[in-house]
Amino acid sequence: MATASAEQINAAMRGFDRLYGLELLAYSDTEVRAQVQVREELLQPAGLVHGGVYASIAESMTSLATALAVMAEGDMAMGLSNNTSFLRPITEGVVHAVATRVHRGRTTWVWDVRFSDDAEHTCAVTRMTIAVRPLPPGADPIPLGAEELAA
Repeated sequence: MATASAEQINAAMRGFDRLYGLELLAYSDTEVRAQVQVREELLQPAGLVHGGVYASIAESMTSLATALAVMAEGDMAMGLSNNTSFLRPITEGVVHAVATRVHRGRTTWVWDVRFSDDAEHTCAVTRMTIAVRPLPPGADPIPLGAEELAA
């Protein structure tokens, strides 16, 4: 199976990831880079990027990279644990995210995600655990749809 490019994945993105504006920049089974443009809808009442945006970015980018790596073995991936610590606010610009794989196991993968602002200050960190499970018959291995990425 051919590997989908970040551009193909972005074009096939749907659902919640498209709603908040996730843009995948690069991925492998050891590192993922993504970003989200800050806009009014993503801010909490105090004017800071909502914590759920960070959690969503971390879960989506690490679940996707894991799923793309394990689907050839007939497995799927989904978030199991998401622990995000907020260090400094982002109020404008772009939320930059880099995920680094810490562990690749048979049933779980663990990733560390570092979020930064445009000035490259670390603004949040996430420890993300992804469950790897056998793909049920007829199920889509990745949330974007393998058929959309194969085109």
